[in-house]
Amino acid sequence: ACVCEKNKRVSNCKLHNGRCRCDAIGSSVTVDCTTLTSKCLLMKAEVMGSKSGRREKPKDAFEDTDGLYDPECENNGTFKAKQCNGTTCWCVNTAGVRRTDKHDADLKCNQLVRTTWIIIEMKHAERNAPLNAESLKKFFTDTITNRYLLDGRYISSVLYENPYITIDLKQNSSDKSLGGVDIADVAYYFEKDVKGQSIFHNNAGLNVSIDNENVKLEKTVVYYVDEIAPEFSMKSLTPGLIAVIVVIVIAIVAAIVVLVLTRRRKGKYVKAEVKEMNEMHRGLNA
Repeated sequence: ACVCEKNKRVSNCKLHNGRCRCDAIGSSVTVDCTTLTSKCLLMKAEVMGSKSGRREKPKDAFEDTDGLYDPECENNGTFKAKQCNGTTCWCVNTAGVRRTDKHDADLKCNQLVRTTWIIIEMKHAERNAPLNAESLKKFFTDTITNRYLLDGRYISSVLYENPYITIDLKQNSSDKSLGGVDIADVAYYFEKDVKGQSIFHNNAGLNVSIDNENVKLEKTVVYYVDEIAPEFSMKSLTPGLIAVIVVIVIAIVAAIVVLVLTRRRKGKYVKAEVKEMNEMHRGLNA
């Protein structure tokens, strides 16, 4: 027996050639405990844990996607391009995030679209003085490379705009080295850490310490950018965006109404002018 330090959602752990290998809960897939487990297998294990009552369903499971669902995973742990919940189906990207509207079971998802850019945006609590940008960049770069085992070349930038911290992770499928971790898995581990729901065996979340001072994070949002644009219809747009579109449409309609009224007024003026000229003409003839 051995302990899977990188994933507590496992069972039947055994040493194999000096490496701890375990079965992912909810599937028969064996995971290597020396690296991160794929997000698809982690989500599947979380759903199984929620169903069996071993742990509470996370309160914020719906924040970044449509919520925690029971995913279909390939044997290598990646998401299947098509995911379903009963008779409702949708297409996902390599991060398992829905990228189309929901359809019936006849939906075709021809390929698993690659998420090439992940943006992690955090907001820290109010403070008297801003953080040191260089110290902050070093902390998050070291954390991502050491704790989540991501090659530093995939960390595109760590930007600090008080009070917002933005981390950009970029990785094309051609860039990813064999056996290397995926940015989608890194983002999932990271998000769980900052929310106090660590996947690591020791349950210790991420302690954000900049220049020996603990920093409290109030909000974390993850955005996904795919190599092919998502396929959402108008009904899938956010209420805020719809409101903006409606305002623009109302403004355009108002402009058309003003234009029509103006033309009508001008039309009356022209007719009156013509009438007067005709009367003048008749008067001259007389």
